[in-house]
Amino acid sequence: MRAVFFDLDGTLLDTAPDIRAALNRTLVEFGYPPHTDGEVKKFVGNGARKLIERALPAGCADLEAVYARFRTVYAASDNALTRPFDGIGELLDDLKGAGASLAVITNKPQEATAHVIDTFFPARFDFVGGDSGLFPCKPDPSYTRYAALTLRVAPKDCVFVGDGETDIRTARRAGMRSVAALWGYRSRAVLRRAGASVFAEDVAALRKILLEFCENR
Repeated sequence: MRAVFFDLDGTLLDTAPDIRAALNRTLVEFGYPPHTDGEVKKFVGNGARKLIERALPAGCADLEAVYARFRTVYAASDNALTRPFDGIGELLDDLKGAGASLAVITNKPQEATAHVIDTFFPARFDFVGGDSGLFPCKPDPSYTRYAALTLRVAPKDCVFVGDGETDIRTARRAGMRSVAALWGYRSRAVLRRAGASVFAEDVAALRKILLEFCENR
């Protein structure tokens, strides 16, 4: 293994509280009811537009307007409710020390992605990719393959870590190994149905798996 690719929401950071705050503020502005934390976690994973689509009534005529407003509200967030999962910062340092390149590939909007990475993990990642409209969202593997090309690493020498079914499918389609993070927003059963076969119960378990991959490269 020469590079580790990470999902962001639910894998590196618990962003659900800030996403919920921005989502509910936007929904209330348009006269729609707010959602619970559990509901928002189920909505996350396929990009901001899909988040809004799931949060609104089916066939809602306000979809594009609500989506545009949400992006503005969330981009202005101070991320006061967002937190790294325990041990993530130390894990990233260990992987860098082992010589691995690090990348983030997420369906979160690019401006919000860059902001939270700069805030919580400055100078840790060699590639940071969010949804800028230039590539299709995960599970399409195009952006992940582009990132590997940019890092000059073959997909077979990469592992993708994520808490969502989109991450497992992205890894498979990109020709990478995957590790399913069980501390995030999806259950083991959901991840297994998506094709996951390697699971990390917590960050300590993930560290052991990834460092073993590094040693065996």
